[in-house]
Amino acid sequence: MEIRILGTGCPNCRRLEALVRSVAATVQPDAAFIDVTDIPEILSYGVMHTPALVVDGALLCSGRIPSKQEILQWLTGSAADRGQSTSPETSASVPLRFRRS
Repeated sequence: MEIRILGTGCPNCRRLEALVRSVAATVQPDAAFIDVTDIPEILSYGVMHTPALVVDGALLCSGRIPSKQEILQWLTGSAADRGQSTSPETSASVPLRFRRS
C-alpha cells in the first residue's frame, strides 16, 4: 500500500501524517509513506486545499484532517471503497487525477 501525504509541511500536514502513520501501524505496517511537497505535483491531483491524503492513487481527503475511524475504514477497505473521495471539492464523475476546482 502506498500512502501519500500532500502538503507543504504545515502543522496540519504533519498532524495528518502522524495520525495516518499511527493507524497504518496497526493495520498496514508495511505501507510506504511518501511526502509530496511539490506544489505542481499536489495540483496534479486536483487538490486546492491541503493537507490531502492519497492511498494507492486515490484521493481520499483534502482540506481537512479525517477522523481515525475514517482512516481506519480507508486503510482496511477494498480498493473500490477507497476510490470514493470524501472531499467536497471533487465529483465522482471525473477521474480524481484530472479534476479541477
